[in-house]
Amino acid sequence: MNQLKANFVISAEKLSQCPDFMLPEFPLLGRSNVGKSSFINALANNKKLAKTSNTPGKTRLINFFNFENTFTIADLPGYGYAKVSKEAQDRWQRNLEEYLLNRKQIKSLIQFIDARHDIQKNDFLMREWVNTYNLPIFTILTKIDYVPKSKHNKVISNVKKHFDGDVLVFSAIDRQYCNNIIEYLFNLCK
Repeated sequence: MNQLKANFVISAEKLSQCPDFMLPEFPLLGRSNVGKSSFINALANNKKLAKTSNTPGKTRLINFFNFENTFTIADLPGYGYAKVSKEAQDRWQRNLEEYLLNRKQIKSLIQFIDARHDIQKNDFLMREWVNTYNLPIFTILTKIDYVPKSKHNKVISNVKKHFDGDVLVFSAIDRQYCNNIIEYLFNLCK
């Protein structure tokens, strides 16, 4: 499986604006610049599908992408660094909590962790929040291509030690990881 046909559907600020189709949905959680947009582009093999940026905090809305009418990926604003007011951050938090807790289509959350660094405080806080509400979740380690292959197992083991659920690896450069993730998502949709 080399790629999935995907298209951008809509951006929404809050739950009431979300699309009403009933495909299984996978919201992407992660710090700003962890690689969520690059992940979407790699799965679709289309570098222009989701906007990427070197500036943290560019994603401000929930952006929905339809993958072959099989599942939807919801790209969420990154948590952590963003040059916006406290009021805007509070509004994002309220809207995202409402979406994550009440959206019936959500099959599983996906939390992104940068494989090059230790798990950050805000990653732990997000996971704690998810676990409080007993939401389904698994982890994707991004930028694994920057980690020497001899250290992959150590990085994966460290995340598994702290976070429940499956841990998958991803690189926007090496498509072999995309195939594993696509297969995993298709299995979750069954």
